[in-house]
Amino acid sequence: MAAQGQHSGIPVPRRQALMAICAEARRDELEAAVAALGDAGPVQDLRRPETGLVMTRGRVGGDGAPFNLGEATVTRAAVRLAGGETGFAYQFGRDAAKARASAILDALAQAPGRLEAVEAALAPVAGRIEAERAIAQRRTAATRVNFFTMVRGED
Repeated sequence: MAAQGQHSGIPVPRRQALMAICAEARRDELEAAVAALGDAGPVQDLRRPETGLVMTRGRVGGDGAPFNLGEATVTRAAVRLAGGETGFAYQFGRDAAKARASAILDALAQAPGRLEAVEAALAPVAGRIEAERAIAQRRTAATRVNFFTMVRGED
């Protein structure tokens, strides 16, 4: 049985961070990361990439009653490496190659001694994502308006 806080030998927060990067990466970035890690050996498709719809939910004001917002297109994939490591991925959109590359990276991260290499291969992607977030935050901060109330002394 996996230790608490771990799944398939990977600490859950590290796997979540890895898959979050894969979710925001572009297909070419994921394919480059897979290529940088070298031969993954034979990759068996447990679930060939397939596209479907999921219902997205929202909340009014963030804390109100949930409601069905609408459907989103999602592509999922599941692969197994020759060593038995299994990788899964769900990606918004219809890009089957991107979903499969994400699943391969998930499986490679579970291979003994390869988690750090997978994280290093995805480091440039993480850097790009962080830089784009920083730019968006600066643009948002530049439009911030601070309102205050001034008491005039006349009631």
